[in-house]
Amino acid sequence: MTDYDRQPSTSVPPRLLIEKTHKGETATAQRLAMNRTGSFEWDMDAHSLDIDEAGLLAFGLDPLAFDSRPESLVERLEPSERTKVNVAIDEAIKGGRNSYSVHFRVPLDDGTDQWTHVQARILRSDDGRAHRVVGVVRDATAEVTHSAFVLDLEKRRQRQTSIVERTTSALSHAVTVDDVTAALTGPGGLDRLGADGLALGLVENATLNLIALSGDPLEAIDELGSTGLDRRYPLADTILSGRPQFLTSVPALIHRYPVLTPYAGRLEFRAAAYLPLVAQARSLGTLALFYRDNTTFNADERNLCLGLAAIVAQSLQRAKLFDEEREFATGLQSTMLPRRVQEIEGGEIAVRYHAAWSGRQVGGDWYDVIALPMNRFGIVVGDVQGHDTHAAAIMGQLRIALRAYAGEGHHPSTVLARASRFLAELDTERFATCTYAQVDLASGTVRVVRAGHFGPLIRHMDGRVSSPQVRGGLPLGISTDFENEEFPETRLDLVPGETLVLYTDGLVEEPGVDVDTGVQALINEVSAGPAGAQALADHLSDRLWERWGSGDDVALLVLRRSPDPGSPRAPRLHQYIHQADPEGLSDARTIVRQALTDWDMAEFADDAELVTGELLVNVLLHTEGGAILTLEVLPEPVRRVRLSVQDRSSVWPRRRSPGETATSGRGLLLLDAVAARWGIEPRGEGKAVWCEIGPSAPPASTPPLPPAEQKQEQV
Repeated sequence: MTDYDRQPSTSVPPRLLIEKTHKGETATAQRLAMNRTGSFEWDMDAHSLDIDEAGLLAFGLDPLAFDSRPESLVERLEPSERTKVNVAIDEAIKGGRNSYSVHFRVPLDDGTDQWTHVQARILRSDDGRAHRVVGVVRDATAEVTHSAFVLDLEKRRQRQTSIVERTTSALSHAVTVDDVTAALTGPGGLDRLGADGLALGLVENATLNLIALSGDPLEAIDELGSTGLDRRYPLADTILSGRPQFLTSVPALIHRYPVLTPYAGRLEFRAAAYLPLVAQARSLGTLALFYRDNTTFNADERNLCLGLAAIVAQSLQRAKLFDEEREFATGLQSTMLPRRVQEIEGGEIAVRYHAAWSGRQVGGDWYDVIALPMNRFGIVVGDVQGHDTHAAAIMGQLRIALRAYAGEGHHPSTVLARASRFLAELDTERFATCTYAQVDLASGTVRVVRAGHFGPLIRHMDGRVSSPQVRGGLPLGISTDFENEEFPETRLDLVPGETLVLYTDGLVEEPGVDVDTGVQALINEVSAGPAGAQALADHLSDRLWERWGSGDDVALLVLRRSPDPGSPRAPRLHQYIHQADPEGLSDARTIVRQALTDWDMAEFADDAELVTGELLVNVLLHTEGGAILTLEVLPEPVRRVRLSVQDRSSVWPRRRSPGETATSGRGLLLLDAVAARWGIEPRGEGKAVWCEIGPSAPPASTPPLPPAEQKQEQV
């Protein structure tokens, strides 16, 4: 019955198999006809089709009008159905198969369609050529219709199963009540539920609080807000009755709850399911699901809604319990930490504490800021081993003891030694780590000791972050047990505008990842974060605490020394160069050149950069420790660049007369040649070598030199 068989054929009268005289054949044909099944024989050589009356009826044809041509049957079909039949036959014949089967629609005279099924066998000659096709044809409408119903039913059941599985999966990760509402109302939430809108209300102190709305405009419901348990409203009525309600139209909703009549025109959904949320015989609230299309809520759909409500109720119960436990844990922890941090002169301090997302598992992390004599103060960040109430109790006692020892005016090393002895005497197997520093912001001196803890980070004025090498001792408690209470001090210099960061391991530890990766991430965020202490503390909390999964407590302290920018007419910058930083010298020269360019004094940049290198090399080679570089512009009447390099050595440089082959000793000669003035000044524990680069001052306006500078001028 393919298009390529449409050739002129001889007129052959229909041979109806039902008229065959053989008794067996006639009986078989009659039985087939009773089942709306006919048979046919297609002679491909003669281009003729012999089909019985039942077969013609399956094609919707009058037996008296059929002319035995195969194309007479396929021409009745729609083009798409005709193509389907031809393709099935062609693939079977050309593919060498011996049979084919195909379902297709046949248009009837009354305008309806009938599904017809042909199943045939292909007879081939010895050379493999197909020459005859015999088979049966039947009315398959009932079969296909039933099959479509079954497929639709299976599709609906698969959809319901998918809704339950996806909702369960999304809520399985929800820890807090906020997590539950985010899973229901966030991206893909309504799609997972198979609804067009959602409202979630929880009962708290005999009040219904609407905590989530999503989907189609639900301003009318939102306006109801948090109300008492008033049965005139569907959400509250569902809670009080404990029975679900399935409403298939807005009029039905208004009829049951007349108080909603003013909102009728603003409700854009057509059907709603109000579902009580009950867990362990306790009513938690109501979940309302809204649908745009009218639905009858058959048994399967009602069971689906009730199943979703049960899943949500269990998740909410678990989340509420977690929130209560976490509130208890964080409350206990917060009572053991300082209620407020004192304001400091000459800088800004920000502290942050974040409890782990682990219910009652209280941690032992702490921070403190301690007032000390002579306008100094102590800062500490530490961590007691363990995550339980015992760790928190030890933390509280240790914090108070360390605060007392520091307040007595002891050196930092002594403070930690006594704190270690105190912890060892508490008769506990716990130990603690911490970093403690005494800070004098007037001079920028920071004396740091650490006990098995991370050292501090320093953010410089240009945004670079360094991790100074701070010598350390054993953790508190362990050091006493091993009779090794040595906590060596390390002096750091914090220049104006620089920031010191102390932290506990919860900020840098990620499960399954080396801690160095977390420390490097912290360094990157400190460098990229804002300059202010409060803003930087928030930045680090947001970017890192939640990044690692919040599995551990975090204590964070950020100290920034107030910047000293000078004035618009006399700008100023400070930079600390660490002795162990191989790139510090190069960075300092770059900073000097860039600053003078920004201050419109680029004509002095070459000389200033040269002098900077000479002064810093002298310090880094011949002293112990780093150097503080200060670059400033002197105000009118003579606008000069002033460079100052401060170190901790009291040994002054000497002017020498190097020979032609000498490799050193020319620093002061170079300074004489480049600088308009230079000198050396004592500075507490060290000295400062300074110079001025620029035009010479008029004689009348030159002030008398201080004694130190007069002495240097005479050298």
